[in-house]
Amino acid sequence: MQSSLPLTIDRGSGVPLHLQLAEQYRAAVLDGRLQAGHRLPSTRDLARELSVSRSVTQAAYDQLHAEGWIEGRTGAGTFITDVAPLQPAVRRRGEHRSDPDADLLTLRPGIPFIPPTPDPGWRRAWRVVSTQSPPRGYDDAAGLPALRAALADHVARVRGIACGPENVLVTNGTVHGLRLLFTVTRERGDRIAIEDPGYLNAVIAARDHQLEIVDVPVDEDGLQVGALPDDAAAVYVTPSHQYPLGGRLPVARRNELVRWARRTDSLLIEDDYDSEFRYDVAPLPALAHLDLDRVVHLGTLSKTLSPALRLGWLVASEPMVDRLATFRANSGDWPAWPMQAALLAMLQDGYLDRAVRRSRRLYAERRTHTVETLSPYGQVIGQDAGLHVTLVLPDTIDDRKLAATAREAGVVIAPLSEYRRTTPGPPGLVIGYATPTPKALHQALTILTKVLRGH
Repeated sequence: MQSSLPLTIDRGSGVPLHLQLAEQYRAAVLDGRLQAGHRLPSTRDLARELSVSRSVTQAAYDQLHAEGWIEGRTGAGTFITDVAPLQPAVRRRGEHRSDPDADLLTLRPGIPFIPPTPDPGWRRAWRVVSTQSPPRGYDDAAGLPALRAALADHVARVRGIACGPENVLVTNGTVHGLRLLFTVTRERGDRIAIEDPGYLNAVIAARDHQLEIVDVPVDEDGLQVGALPDDAAAVYVTPSHQYPLGGRLPVARRNELVRWARRTDSLLIEDDYDSEFRYDVAPLPALAHLDLDRVVHLGTLSKTLSPALRLGWLVASEPMVDRLATFRANSGDWPAWPMQAALLAMLQDGYLDRAVRRSRRLYAERRTHTVETLSPYGQVIGQDAGLHVTLVLPDTIDDRKLAATAREAGVVIAPLSEYRRTTPGPPGLVIGYATPTPKALHQALTILTKVLRGH
């Protein structure tokens, strides 16, 4: 049986003619118009019928033959193979979910201010990248060697960690480094101590890796080391600016924490998320400064440049970095070369240092305005560092309801109870002052004070 289909050719569509023909034959098989055993016209006859060159019809048949739709039989012609037609998949359109907070003022913590126009140093870094050829093969799983050396110099200078490039692994940010650590060093059921209240993404990462979480209370100085159980295999801690209460782990307690880790053979995971921003005195050296064999230090660009860069670093002992890099070499999970090359250019140019100094001045002014505005409504804590403060409220206040009221009034804000798990404490609001413009910050605080007065 020879098949005769109403085939069409659209010379203005931009799709090659042979692919147009092949697609029409496929569609005819799938919808049942052509069935197994149907004989197709010869390429010569088909070309004459469609007024195209024979090379077009031959290329269409070659494509269909390569995909298994047709077969040639010596002396007989070309036939449709035994391809069972499929019912076309029904495409279900999901509802497009736009960000419900996109049009609201935000005081949520953890996001820096991004200028509307890029800085000259930012543009220079990307111009440098554009002049370079990418690596010929896969780059180093631990990170570009030159970038690791530059980061080692950076953390030694600004965080007091004596290390070399062999101690540095480039990451896609803090959570990426944390999950990598859990994957390589922890077993299901291991106990990990996490500050309570504390960073929600660290808790989620631990749960995803089926670790047993031990909630450790914090006070005005940060993690309470005396509350750590001796059977904890690891401790996640934010010593420079406890998240979200803002305590700064003093030297005596840092020494106590390292002694505890040595005694119990535990791993300390230091999240150094916003240590660059200290407004009274210079920040304390990183916890990893005390014992790089016992502490893994996590740094990030998400608070200094942009969370959209998805770049950070992990500083640890050389054996630990080797273990992590070996795993990544097998998993293929490390930052892209252009991003690493751009960060290297920013470090070499001094752009990162300049951006931090400029931001520190900007955030200091915003912090002062935020504290002065909110002080009449509760105790403002954690104001000496970071990108947020916490407003502690009377016990009679439901901070979740207050946050919901603020959202209805046009301001997104985080209730303190959102960060608590089992350790009791007063209600409050965690207020980020870095993200909005100065005008938007003033507007948001004005709305928030009205809401606070109403409660």
